[in-house]
Amino acid sequence: MADKLDKIDVKILNLLQENSKITNLELSRKIGLSPAPTLERVKKLEQLEIIESYHAKVNPNKVQLSISTFVLVNLAWNKPRAMESFVDKIKGIEEVTDCYVITGDADILMKIVCKDIQSYEMLLFKKLSQIEEVERLKTLMNLSVVKTSNKLPIHIEDLD
Repeated sequence: MADKLDKIDVKILNLLQENSKITNLELSRKIGLSPAPTLERVKKLEQLEIIESYHAKVNPNKVQLSISTFVLVNLAWNKPRAMESFVDKIKGIEEVTDCYVITGDADILMKIVCKDIQSYEMLLFKKLSQIEEVERLKTLMNLSVVKTSNKLPIHIEDLD
């Protein structure tokens, strides 16, 4: 397999995104190859880091994590190494599940998951607002989930 993906690679990626627990035998049947070359292709996709890892998707409500918020962060750019220092500190806060550098009205967008509103309040006032590189925080409370997906929309025609 070269660096360029073909139709079979795209099928493999889409099938594994739908169900990473699929057996190699079932995967090989669905893509129309025998098991050995199927496994070889999957291993190659892993080696090329196209497939980075496999995860269990956990229902947050079933593990008492009912609060989900998005936080817009404006950084204090007058602080030396503001972005790097902020990122280093955020990496140590497990409730921050996602963190993106963005454009627009804020510098950072974070997704935060907590047990309850009191836990979020403690996190906000005792940790996040105490980060010296933070100039402003704005919380957007998630009321319900309409759609969530970890599946990337991979299409062979987009790879040409």
